[in-house]
Amino acid sequence: TNIEGSKNEKRWQDVTDILEAGISVITAVNIQHLEGLNEDVQDITGIEIKERIPDSVLEQADEVVNIDLTADELVKRLRAGKIYKPEKIQTALNNFFKSENILQLRELALKEVALRVEKKVESAVPVNTGVRHEKFLACISSQEKTPRKVIRKAARLATRYNTKFFVLYVQTPRESIDRIPLANQRYLSNHFKLAAELGGEIIQVQSKSIPDSIIEVCREKQISTVCIGKPAFTLVSVFRACFQYRKLLNSLSQMNIDLIILA
Repeated sequence: TNIEGSKNEKRWQDVTDILEAGISVITAVNIQHLEGLNEDVQDITGIEIKERIPDSVLEQADEVVNIDLTADELVKRLRAGKIYKPEKIQTALNNFFKSENILQLRELALKEVALRVEKKVESAVPVNTGVRHEKFLACISSQEKTPRKVIRKAARLATRYNTKFFVLYVQTPRESIDRIPLANQRYLSNHFKLAAELGGEIIQVQSKSIPDSIIEVCREKQISTVCIGKPAFTLVSVFRACFQYRKLLNSLSQMNIDLIILA
């Protein structure tokens, strides 16, 4: 984040301005600051990284090079005071910079660079394999956490296959403008912002049937894979919900569409 009063809120937006002015940029970023990997990093370290850049920034790069360092070497640099001030060193070693965390983050970085190289090969050496064209759909609700995982998963898949993804929110009568809680409205706004930053196309529809809306969008956009959150069944609505869920599964199966369910 830039200091208050700057032209742009985020430093990556400064990079975009510089590029648009015709000036080349050489810069570095830590793997834990990549938006699409936020949940993975949190699972590894137990810490949610607040400062993040959209994956699309990395996708604009002409070249991505991994500056690799072993966990032991990084810890040595940390102990020598080359990263943090002396009073912060032990705290860092006990939390984010544990050896097991560094090893897993290093693996993430290697995979990310390998993905970028693979994409460059695919774009430079096109091969007509005759397989289906992948398109991904993230189906989200107005809840706080799971939709973010669903959006990031769809974005990562779209990046891997060098294609686009869509984010669908179905507004049911229960969440009409005059009934949806303010907190959920705020969550939705943040979800849409995240989707836009990751390069997704947002689709909002009003309907009584969520499965019907998902199926309709899949047909219209020729979706190959649907990403959803784990269904939350209550005792009262379990029969109706199970019927709708089964209807969705059957329809997706008939359309040869894959389904990914995230907890």
